[in-house]
This record gives sequence, structure tokens and C-alpha cells, in this order.
Amino acid sequence: MPELRVRALVGDRRKGQLLVGTSIIPCALGACGIVMAKREGDGGSPRGRFRLRGGFYRPDHWTARPRTALPLRALRRDDGWCDDRKDRRYNRPIRLPAPGISAERMWRDDGLYDLVLDIDYNRAPIRRGRGSAIFMHIAREGYRPTEGCVALTRADLLKLLRRVGSRTFLRIG
Repeated sequence: MPELRVRALVGDRRKGQLLVGTSIIPCALGACGIVMAKREGDGGSPRGRFRLRGGFYRPDHWTARPRTALPLRALRRDDGWCDDRKDRRYNRPIRLPAPGISAERMWRDDGLYDLVLDIDYNRAPIRRGRGSAIFMHIAREGYRPTEGCVALTRADLLKLLRRVGSRTFLRIG
């Protein structure tokens, strides 16, 4: 599967459709929809073409490691993702606690990160303040908006995971 495509819904830029071959899968987008110039905390999903780097799963919420050709690592309780533009580890995984550093906790109680794919946004090179922790993850009920990620139902994300690999790209916009 070489390319997946995300487009915003006409009339509600916070919701979208993921086009996978001939299938159309509903998804949630950032509260500000798809944006051209992504900034940290702007609530937008970045426009562009991104590789799927791999991901994480919460091992206590799965009976077995989800099947995929992508690298997938079990989350640990102390996993975080640095969103502090002043820190040298910006937009990278870190261990928590990290005193004095702003970071997103990956081990969440709400189930959104039970399965997470790392979208290759702002990674090579990393530009501080241009957005961090842009993932594909599990959607909230009713496809409520994300902070800038693309979110699918747990079942749809699991099905998608089986079809993607290291040569798969995600085109947003």
C-alpha cells in the first residue's frame, strides 16, 4: 500500500475521510482542520506527504502485539513525547518524569494511545515550534477533534495497521 490519503469533510474541517484504495474510512482531524503552516499548539493537522515511521501499543490493552509490517513497540508507563520547543529533545520520545520539560504522556487513561502510528512530520530536520507528536491514533467518541493528529476508530486503525508497511505514505490535504 504505497499511499493513503486524508481529506477534510466539506462543511466540517475537523472531520475527514481516509482513502485506502477504494475504501473510505471516517477520521477525526485537528480542531482547526488541515493547515499549511503548522505551529505548536495551533490545533491543525499538517498538510503534506508523510511516511509512517512505526508506532506504539499499550500492551495491557491487547492480548497480543497488533500485526503489522511496521516497527511497533510496547509502551511503558514512563513513555512521553517532548513538546517543549526550548528542549533539545523537542518532537522526540522521552522518559517521564522530565522535570521542567513540557511533554505529552503516552500512557493514557482515555485509550486514545492504545495504538499509535508515528507520522513522519517535522522529523528530519526537526524545526522547533513547528509541531510535535503528530500521530495517527484512536479517535474519541463521535470523532471529536484532535490536537493535530489523524484519528480512527480502534477497529479501523487495527485493520489499517495490517495493510501498511515501511513504504506506505500518508498524504494529508
